[in-house]
Amino acid sequence: MTRAGSVWFLIPGNLTTPTGGYRYDRRIIDGLIGLGWRVRAERLDDSFPEPNADALADADRRLATIPDGDRVVIDGLAFGLLGDVAALHERRLRLVALVHHPLALETGLFAARAEALRMSESRALVSARRVVVTSAATADVLNRDYGVSKERIRVVQPGTDPAPLAAGSDETILNLLCVAAPTPRKGHDTLLRALAPLADRPWRLDCVGSLTRCTRTSIALRRLSERLDLSERVNFTGTVDEPALDAFYHRADLFVLPTRFEGYGMVLTEALARGLPIVSTRTGPIPDVVPADAGLLVDPDDPAALEAALARVLDDAGLRRSLAAGARSVRTRLRGWDAASAEFGCALEGVPHG
Repeated sequence: MTRAGSVWFLIPGNLTTPTGGYRYDRRIIDGLIGLGWRVRAERLDDSFPEPNADALADADRRLATIPDGDRVVIDGLAFGLLGDVAALHERRLRLVALVHHPLALETGLFAARAEALRMSESRALVSARRVVVTSAATADVLNRDYGVSKERIRVVQPGTDPAPLAAGSDETILNLLCVAAPTPRKGHDTLLRALAPLADRPWRLDCVGSLTRCTRTSIALRRLSERLDLSERVNFTGTVDEPALDAFYHRADLFVLPTRFEGYGMVLTEALARGLPIVSTRTGPIPDVVPADAGLLVDPDDPAALEAALARVLDDAGLRRSLAAGARSVRTRLRGWDAASAEFGCALEGVPHG
């Protein structure tokens, strides 16, 4: 059991932003407070991960006001761009980088931009006395490609809230669900191309997630849906509140996440918590998150492989029942956010002094 102490969190943008990374931050902060930690959360500029000069100066000013020796957790969306700023404070503050996934691995970046981000994040991570990641797969990437020693890394996987089993449809028309803001990394384009040849099957797809996070991708997906003649069967909902999201999960028959890369994939455990069979991709930690008896995994960015997996599940009610049974068996072993927060607290407790 960790001893409660004090910690600062520096989060870029709005902490209530509906993404997995921000949700992780919120739940960990709330959990630490519940464990007796004294937590102060500060908002950094919205411009990260493309900070302007004012954003960097503001981050420097905020760090300068924090007393010597304090623990400071900085979300990786900002930390990876704060190399020079972090270096100014690394000796007097106990800086902790919270890396959900390396910035350079975001899909759709030009090669020069990706390399610049990799170099920037590598430089910034030198200043972190501890690096917290959400999966062992991300830990391996940081150790192998960014030179972060294993001794400095702690893996704190997300928690999962208990949830009722999904009721599903009457199977006349199968409800497919994808929960992810449409960005290039999430692979919605691959999903649409995989579903187009399956138009003779009875299915509909709800894509739940913000349509403003990457407006260009959202517009492109709507156009692709129209070209593939899927507009009547694919529903892009935009952001929904928690009760509405619960309703989407409850009536789903199959959960699909065609992502090209994930730092963890919290929506997958949320689907497992509802006993939903899964079709997703074999990338990052997903093979460890989704048991073989609960889902079918294919290589990312492969519409033909995704089409074949979806066809198997759509065509075979016995397979759907088998995968659902696998999901139900693992849902009882999913740990909660209290355990995740306690583990995060242990990671903070062990952050060395200078």
